[in-house]
Amino acid sequence: MTLHRRTLLAAAALLPSLAKAAPEADPYEGDPFRSLPWSDMRREYLGRDARAQFDARVQVQGPAFAEDPMNVPVSVRVDPALGEVREIVVLVDRNPIRRVLAYEPGTALPAISFRFKLEQASPVRAAVRLADGSWRVGGTWVDSAGGGCTVAGVTRKDGSWSRTLGEVSGRLFTPAPGATRLRLKVMHPMDTGLVSGIPAFYLNRLSIRDGSQRELARLQAFEPVSENPVFSFDFATPPSGGVHIVGTDNNGNRIGSRLQ
Repeated sequence: MTLHRRTLLAAAALLPSLAKAAPEADPYEGDPFRSLPWSDMRREYLGRDARAQFDARVQVQGPAFAEDPMNVPVSVRVDPALGEVREIVVLVDRNPIRRVLAYEPGTALPAISFRFKLEQASPVRAAVRLADGSWRVGGTWVDSAGGGCTVAGVTRKDGSWSRTLGEVSGRLFTPAPGATRLRLKVMHPMDTGLVSGIPAFYLNRLSIRDGSQRELARLQAFEPVSENPVFSFDFATPPSGGVHIVGTDNNGNRIGSRLQ
């Protein structure tokens, strides 16, 4: 047997062991919840080639069980050690509409609280885009009897939504020394479009501005945000000259209010 033939046979004998040693691709991409939708969500909402790393410093808090699936409280807070935060995107794997909210904190702190509709038990995630373009992801599991996205809201059922549409209320207060919180409520039915005969109708953009109309933070809401949404934003220092709220819904209705 020639040397060349012996070399080929030896290489062929090694192939099965090399195949066994090759690591298999992780279909969950390191997801601690091992949720199969995650890889598609990452490509769709963060970018096909986005780098996403799971990080405990992205803190997402929600109830262990959502007693009211139409009003599930969630709060997101990012550890300052991660550096500058450009955007926070909240996603729910098992909702029929997975993207809930996108928040650009600007000069505000990288933290937000609000309520959303939950269709069934699911991971609830916050994906945080940093200044270098990379994404860090945190999340929590929320159990639920479900149905929150496919039921009409209270004001839609009783017809009162049209009398209060676009009304804004809110206040600034100090939850802790050295911090200022803006709690804001906007009257809107936030229809998902998943209830028969009721098209999607939802608040889609809000801009938080100071007394000089300088934008402090920007928010984009989607259908799963709860009816008559309440948002909480945190600032290191109080906005100067009061707070102006400017926004729109997906039907082009304008929202505008000034809070002292």
